[in-house]
Amino acid sequence: MNMLRNHIEKIVALTDEEFSLIESCFHHKKFLKKEFVIRENDFVKEVYFIVSGLMKLFVNDPEAQEHIISFSMEDWWETDYMAFYTQSKATQFLQCLEETEVLSLSFNNYEKLCSQVPKMEHFFLKKALGGHISSQRRILSLMTMNAKERYEQFIKLYPSLIQRVPKTVLALYLGVSRETLSRLESK
Repeated sequence: MNMLRNHIEKIVALTDEEFSLIESCFHHKKFLKKEFVIRENDFVKEVYFIVSGLMKLFVNDPEAQEHIISFSMEDWWETDYMAFYTQSKATQFLQCLEETEVLSLSFNNYEKLCSQVPKMEHFFLKKALGGHISSQRRILSLMTMNAKERYEQFIKLYPSLIQRVPKTVLALYLGVSRETLSRLESK
């Protein structure tokens, strides 16, 4: 839980009493490599703070082609946010690429924290804005950059993920074939 407190305190200072309440709202969970945390059409009741491990968030199109939205690793948050905030069924999948440990926060506990520790609203707003900015950056890269530029941007933004994400999965994320990725890596 120290990791969670340190993470939150990068944005807002907490008293021991506040953190005690925050801590009581989270549950520790472990998932195996390749295990699904969320499947399409599941009701999404939790958001996850990643303690260790790596996940991918993705959708499948009608032809069952996988489209990776994002990766999430230690010290990051992940869920199908649209389904979480609207308390509806998932339209995305969340799957572990490594054995993963998380601290899960239910929607009810999320609301409880926001009402009982108002500075947590500010914390979650800052995290949501950071996620929104990352999503916009990703969309713009897909619209305006070639494969080499997208690969170079990925390396620059997420250097620690290059060795952790399987090459076929990274190729899907970048929107290129495995062969094209190999050529990009050799340049």
